[in-house]
Amino acid sequence: MQNNSQFFMENLPILIPLILLEFGLMIAAVIHVLHHPHYRFGNKILWLVIVVVFQIIGPVVYFVFGRGDQA
Repeated sequence: MQNNSQFFMENLPILIPLILLEFGLMIAAVIHVLHHPHYRFGNKILWLVIVVVFQIIGPVVYFVFGRGDQA
């Protein structure tokens, strides 16, 4: 058990920016999904689930494949 906490404390400077990036991407993608009704594939509920459940990969997939043209 001591080994896990030591590993976490040693890698904390790397983990904090990754966690902030994850939440920033997720919040930006959720806001975009809620405000824009046009998507290339799927619907609003599908994209919200993808963005929230698949954390870092979900928002990237949404911004690359999911968001539709601005109307």
